[in-house]
Amino acid sequence: MKTLGLTGVRTVLCVGAHCDDIEIGCGGTMLRVIAANPAVRVRWVVFSSDERRAAEARASADHFLGPTSATVSVKEFRGRFFPYAATEIKEYFDGLSGEIDPDIIFTHFRDDLHQDHRTLCDLTYNTFRDHLILEYEIPKYDGDLGRPNVYVPLEPDEAERKVGAILEFFPSQHDKHWFTEETFRSLLRLRGVESKAPSGYAEAFHCRKVVLA
Repeated sequence: MKTLGLTGVRTVLCVGAHCDDIEIGCGGTMLRVIAANPAVRVRWVVFSSDERRAAEARASADHFLGPTSATVSVKEFRGRFFPYAATEIKEYFDGLSGEIDPDIIFTHFRDDLHQDHRTLCDLTYNTFRDHLILEYEIPKYDGDLGRPNVYVPLEPDEAERKVGAILEFFPSQHDKHWFTEETFRSLLRLRGVESKAPSGYAEAFHCRKVVLA
C-alpha cells in the first residue's frame, strides 16, 4: 500500500456536534497535522454545549492545538435537536464558508446513527462541495462503525496523548458506559491492524471523493 504524507496543509476545519467529538474522531490526526505543518491555521467548531462542557471543550482544544494559529468556537445549539435547527446551523455554515477555504475538513460520518452527527455531515457537504472532506467515526451503543477507506497511522506517544487527553479533559462524560480508555484504545488498535500501522495504532476516516492533481 502506498502511503501519502500530511505536509503542505495550510488550513484545516474541524467540525464536531458535541464537545468531545473532534478529539475522539480526529484528535490523533490533528496532532500529526500540526506537527507536520507548524504554520497551519485551524478553525475548530463545536456546535452544542452547556457551561460545563464548553469549559471542557476549550481546555481540550487548547491542549490539542498548542501554539498553533487557531480559532476555537463553541456554540450552543441544542444537542439531539440538530435536524430541527438545520436552518440556523446552515446559516452558520454559510458564514464559515466566507471565512475559511480549508485544505482539509474533518466532520462526522454520513452513516452515523446520531441525528446531530448526520446533520453536520450533510451540511458540511452542502456548504463545502469541492473540498477534501474526511468523515471521522465515534464509537457508541448504536454499533454504527463502518468500513473506512482512509487511515492515518499514529506514533505511540500520539495515541497515548489522544486517549489521555480525552479522559482528562472531559470528566463530565465519565459516567457513560462507552467512555473508557479501553474503548478509545481498542478502536485505534483495530484501525492500526487494518492499515498495518508500524506502531499498531491508527485513526480511520471515510472519504467520498478525492481529486488527484
